[in-house]
Amino acid sequence: MKKNLLTCLLMLFTTLCITSCAKNDTAYSKTGLYFDTVVKITLYDAPDKNIAQSILDECFFKLEHYEKLFSRTLEGSDVYRINHSNGETLSVDPETVKLINEAVSYSKISDGTVDPTVGSLSSLWNIGSSSDNIIPSDERIKDALAKVGYENILISGNQITLLNDSMIDLGFIAKGYIADNLKFYLKDKGIGSAIIDLGGNIVLVGDKNGSSFRIGLKDPENPGGEPITTLDLTDSSIVSSGGYERFINYNGKRYHHILSLKDGYPAESDLNMVSIISDKSIDGDALSTICFILGKDKAVDFLNTSYPEVKAVFVDRDNNISYLNDQKP
Repeated sequence: MKKNLLTCLLMLFTTLCITSCAKNDTAYSKTGLYFDTVVKITLYDAPDKNIAQSILDECFFKLEHYEKLFSRTLEGSDVYRINHSNGETLSVDPETVKLINEAVSYSKISDGTVDPTVGSLSSLWNIGSSSDNIIPSDERIKDALAKVGYENILISGNQITLLNDSMIDLGFIAKGYIADNLKFYLKDKGIGSAIIDLGGNIVLVGDKNGSSFRIGLKDPENPGGEPITTLDLTDSSIVSSGGYERFINYNGKRYHHILSLKDGYPAESDLNMVSIISDKSIDGDALSTICFILGKDKAVDFLNTSYPEVKAVFVDRDNNISYLNDQKP
């Protein structure tokens, strides 16, 4: 699938800037483009170049495999086929079913703040994927919103039926799921120190020669400048969501890509950014989106109730920073 060059260049500047507290030792890296995202995987403790290359090649084979399952826009992918099935029952890969079920679980626990059938809305707005800065009409938004609801997904084994002209979009959890699986693969191959960067979804494998990885969070008001804060982390995931990541300006107003399922418009949040630190990147992916939409107070209540082990960094509309569960620099 041909990727938009501008998107490629923009995604080079990921949400997180990565440095390390340790000295710069030999590392092996590979970079590619999947899900319209620049992906980079770096191994710090591979035995030699040939083994590192073999492991990295397999990682990128897996990325290609997942894109052919989960991409909403790649013709022939499982999700693409489901969305164009016209209500017919299709057989899909077991991992596609697994991820859709995961997406439904996040929708349930967040009372519908996110939903895997958001595709009718996300494709309508198409923010970050098109140069056409046209805001959809209220009528079209209302029609698209009426098609959102995970109840429209019927699953039986590896067969899926999609009703009500709904469209599936797994963008709020797909990269987290993939990153978790890549981490499992690296550990299975004996890699104990690595960074998996899926365009801002960062997964840290172990530490770096006994020292923490230092993660700089980008400043939402100045993404190309100095980090707004830094965190020392090991063997964990950190995912950020914010209205500054993908947006369009139309008639003097900014419209970002994180949509509210209450009215179908970009979420009116009191936050500029939310960063979630968790063991599983799929949690971080979903929760960062959920928390941004909810706003700070409701997000804190939600995390404390449903995910008390998770740590978070909030940046409000005035660019003030606050931390949940003592996650401080």
